[in-house]
Amino acid sequence: MGERTGTRQDAPEAAGGNRLVKGPGILLVWLYGVMSVGSVSRSVYEVATKFEHAPLAYSLSMVAAVVYCFITYTLVRGGETARRAALVCCAAELVGVLAVGTWTLADPGAFPDSSVWSEYGMGYLFIPVLLPVTGIAWLRRTRAA
Repeated sequence: MGERTGTRQDAPEAAGGNRLVKGPGILLVWLYGVMSVGSVSRSVYEVATKFEHAPLAYSLSMVAAVVYCFITYTLVRGGETARRAALVCCAAELVGVLAVGTWTLADPGAFPDSSVWSEYGMGYLFIPVLLPVTGIAWLRRTRAA
C-alpha cells in the first residue's frame, strides 16, 4: 500500500540517479548553498532594519536570494525537469547580474547601498557573475542524451 508502480520521467531515479551533484556538481551545489545563506541573511537583515535607506538595492538582494535558493533546490533535486529549470534560472541570474552590475556602474546614485549583484558581485569576490556561467556550463554538460 502506498507504493506506486512506474517512475516519472523527471524523477532523479529515472535519469540514472542525481547526476547534477556528482563531481564538479557538488562544488556548484555547495557554492549556491553558501550564496543562498549569505544573500538570504543579508537581505532579511537589510529589509528588516533599513529598507527605507536603499529599497531598490535591498529588494534586488532579496530577488537574488530567492534565485540562489531555487537553483540550489533544483540542483539537489536532480532529474531532467529540475535541470532545465535550473538552466533557465542560471540564465536569468546571469542577465540579472549583468544588468544590475552595469546599472550600478552607470548610475551609482540609484544605489545608495550595494546589492548582491552590484558591480557584478564585487562584494562577493565576483562569485555572482562567475557562478551562473559555471552553472550553465555544468547543466548543459549533464543533460540527458
